[in-house]
Amino acid sequence: MATSMNSSIVHYVAKLATIPVTAEEEKKLADGFTKTLTVVDELKKVNTTNVEPTHQVSGLINVFRKDVVDMDRMFTQEQALANASQSHNGFFVVEQILDQD
Repeated sequence: MATSMNSSIVHYVAKLATIPVTAEEEKKLADGFTKTLTVVDELKKVNTTNVEPTHQVSGLINVFRKDVVDMDRMFTQEQALANASQSHNGFFVVEQILDQD
């Protein structure tokens, strides 16, 4: 049996995530989450015995490069800070942007 989502749960999660949602959006999201959980419950019923996990299906292989510092392309600290509106002890100074609403 699928877990049923309701507007109060959506409201609670939205509040935790500081995402504003209207009452209409809460209802719509609750319905969508309920449908998703129903599908997940159906997938849990599938017999996966003797089925090997699939981690990658495209056949592509990661291409790695050596992590080497190219000193010719590297800024000095003075160059990096040259256009900074404010700096202090070799660091950029910026206004705090955290907001606690």
